[in-house]
Amino acid sequence: MTIDAADPYEIASWWSRATGLPLGDDDNPGDPEVMLRTKQDPFLLFIRVPEGKTVKNRLHLDVNGTDGRTRDQEVERLVGLGATVFDDRRQPDGTGWVTMLDPEGNEFCVCRSQAEREV
Repeated sequence: MTIDAADPYEIASWWSRATGLPLGDDDNPGDPEVMLRTKQDPFLLFIRVPEGKTVKNRLHLDVNGTDGRTRDQEVERLVGLGATVFDDRRQPDGTGWVTMLDPEGNEFCVCRSQAEREV
């Protein structure tokens, strides 16, 4: 999956902190393309583009709490890393999601963890 970016290294580094996925071994600040490797393909490729983001993403990532974190704890952790809440769709019964923006304004959703869905 390729994600347009103003600063590929910076936003890939943010997503690395957010997901725990490592940057490519040969990726450096200023590179026009930076990759995050997943445990198996596909991978996330951040590529420099000259134009800024102007409309809603047609494709986005869904993130779940891991390491025992709930959806709400994951939202707070990501806010602490620099994401912002864009649209809160959490419901009183515990269902729903939170649409967030990464530091470059790309939308992504935080959904309930597997453990929360099994309750």
